[in-house]
Amino acid sequence: MPALETLFETRWLTLQRIGHWDFVRRPHSDSCVGILAITPEKEIVLVEQFRIPVQRHVIEIPAGIVGDEDEHRGESLAETAGRELLEETGYRAGRIEKLMDTPTSAGLTPEFIHLFHATDLVKEHEGGGVAGEDIVVHHVPLADLRGWLRDQQAAGKFVDFKIHACLWLAGL
Repeated sequence: MPALETLFETRWLTLQRIGHWDFVRRPHSDSCVGILAITPEKEIVLVEQFRIPVQRHVIEIPAGIVGDEDEHRGESLAETAGRELLEETGYRAGRIEKLMDTPTSAGLTPEFIHLFHATDLVKEHEGGGVAGEDIVVHHVPLADLRGWLRDQQAAGKFVDFKIHACLWLAGL
C-alpha cells in the first residue's frame, strides 16, 4: 500500500495523498452525527445555516462533528447526537436510535456520518447553536414537508439530502 502524505494542513482541514489520490480530512475527527428529530406533534425539526463553501443557506438535519472539542472527546456517538440536538435545536431527546453509518463523500474524505432518529423530544431552550453558529430552527409538519422543502428551494436555499435519507431509513 502506498504511503500517506500530508500535502497541506490548517486548523480545520488536512489535504492528504495516498498513491495518486488526493483527499481531505478533519485533523481532529473522521466522524460526525446527524439527527432526524421528530416532535410528539409529528413535526420534523430542521436547521438552517449559511454554508460558506456553497454560498447559500442550507436546510439540514441537526448535525455535528464527533470529538472536535476537548471537553467532548470520549463521548459516545449517541451522546454526541443528543448534545448536538440540544445545542442546535433546544430539544432533549428521550430516545435516540441509530439508523446507519455511511461515508459522507467516499471519493473526497474518510469521514463517516452516523445517522440517528431522536424521539420523545422535550423543549428546553430555543436552540441556535453555540458561539459562532447562526442556526435557525424550523418545525415542519411531516405531512407538509415535501411542499415546504420545494418552497425553500424556490427561495434559493439548498436542501441537504440527509433529510430524505433519514426519513426513508426511519420508515417515514
